Amino acid sequence: MAVQTTDSKIPRDRANDYTREMAAGRREFLEQRTGVALEHVAEHSFDPAIAQGNIENFIGVAQVPLGVAGPLLVNGEHAQGEFYVPLATAEGTLVASYNRGMRLLREAGGVTTTVMADKMQRAPAFIFESARDARDFGQWLDEHFDEIKQMAESTTRAGRLVDIEKYSASKILFCRFNYTTGDAAGQNLTGKATAVACEWIRANYPKLQHYFLESNFATDKKSSQINMLRTRGKRVVAEATIPEELVKEIMHAETELLWRARLVSNLGGFISGANNNGAHSANGITAIFIATGQDVANVAESSAAFNYGELLDSGDLYFSVTIPSLIVATYGGGTGLATQRECLELMGCYGKGKVMKFAEIIAAAVLCGELSLGSAIVAEEWVKAHDLFGRNRP
Repeated sequence: MAVQTTDSKIPRDRANDYTREMAAGRREFLEQRTGVALEHVAEHSFDPAIAQGNIENFIGVAQVPLGVAGPLLVNGEHAQGEFYVPLATAEGTLVASYNRGMRLLREAGGVTTTVMADKMQRAPAFIFESARDARDFGQWLDEHFDEIKQMAESTTRAGRLVDIEKYSASKILFCRFNYTTGDAAGQNLTGKATAVACEWIRANYPKLQHYFLESNFATDKKSSQINMLRTRGKRVVAEATIPEELVKEIMHAETELLWRARLVSNLGGFISGANNNGAHSANGITAIFIATGQDVANVAESSAAFNYGELLDSGDLYFSVTIPSLIVATYGGGTGLATQRECLELMGCYGKGKVMKFAEIIAAAVLCGELSLGSAIVAEEWVKAHDLFGRNRP
């Protein structure tokens, strides 16, 4: 019999584990052992078969409230026009706050977005007998880049090896193999491509003692200074100039006070040791990631943001957000799951050729959220808003 069961082992069917029957069997197994009936977890509208490759030991779904904000007006190179942005969250006020920021910037003429760079890394470390050997190897990498590129790209249709950064320490050469990855986020793609490239290097460079495919120098799913500077994923800038009168009318705030508050916030972040000066970009990015089937752990690096503002002589406010490590996909991974695909389709961002558009929409939404929260703090409406929208207790 294919189904594996013991007193404590979670039931599985090696032949076909992604069925409603197997999910029900696992829920029954859990109820027998915990006394908890998983009534709501069991409710979902899609065939469990589509979850293969996304989850193991499938038992159902975790339902997160889904809201929408907009319209968001984007003047991008890839995203152009008005968009309604899905946000999956359990935090009251979040959708309302982003919606308010979108109204402000829509009436100000929209958000201009620009993708500045596109890189995804795998970072192997190569170990030698001496520092001189490591230095010589770096020169050899430059001389044989074309062969290495050919081996790496033999594993993928979408991935392209752009360059190899080299950083030495002791007798170790740390490298960052930089790729473009099409519409995929690219961590798995770059891992496979770099593994093949490293095996070719080992076969052709006898002095190499050992290598580790990942040295933690790509800082996958961790915010780091090198990725803030060198880019991981998409580097996107969203910017807008907001008339002073609109800020007063919609946000009940003054541009001069917003600008002063930004100076205080920069100082506070510096004192605290933060590596970025964003306000709450993780809020919007996480909510969009959950709604659209992104790898949510990538929020750890994707949400780091550089905010910059100028108070213009007219009293208007120029404000921008730079997201240097936005890791997103519109194809593969969780993007093809039922509700996640619908949310991407809502923005016209599902499938191939859409990832830059999606990145621009996210950056524009983040800018709206940063302005909305900053205005709420300056106008002393932040706590009141949470009391009004964020309480679900008597």
